[in-house]
Amino acid sequence: MKIILILIFFTSSFYCFSQNADIDLLRKINLNRNKNLDCTFKFITDQAGTVAFGTPIVVIGAGFLMNDSATKVKGYIVGASLIVASGISTAMKFSFNRKRPFETYPDIKKMASGGSPSFPSGHTSMAFSTATSLSLVYPKWYVIAPSFLWASSVGYSRMHLGVHYPSDVAVGALVGAGSSFLCYKAQKWLTKKR
Repeated sequence: MKIILILIFFTSSFYCFSQNADIDLLRKINLNRNKNLDCTFKFITDQAGTVAFGTPIVVIGAGFLMNDSATKVKGYIVGASLIVASGISTAMKFSFNRKRPFETYPDIKKMASGGSPSFPSGHTSMAFSTATSLSLVYPKWYVIAPSFLWASSVGYSRMHLGVHYPSDVAVGALVGAGSSFLCYKAQKWLTKKR
């Protein structure tokens, strides 16, 4: 609980003091983007939820197919991390109620949907939750590298497409990674208690 309160304090401080740098960096990314990559980043952002929610299902399914309890537990950790990250992100979104950048700054080009409040990025939170939890349960370079490359691509896509500020993406990444780390440690602690 202390960690969550500290995280909320620092994110709210970051949110309050970074608006000018935030919009300046977003303008550099969004207005100077390579338009040939618009479809690529739209695809990455559109598939983020499918990949994030599909990952624990695939891992758990593999555990059942192989009759491997350890693999099932790994899938449950990935799924729990995703649920916790999504819950925290949603609660923060409606607590801060930050407008999307294209709503406040008409020069920002919106190229994807963005219906809920902006802060933090839910897509980025889901992506980093998935990448971090996978990396914790499968600590191999060939899992870690592509997982974080994908998660970073999701975060960048949200700015490229004009639907999030850089601080939304940064805090979304922290929420996702932090949720995964907490779920992983909680599972280890519960296993030791048995």
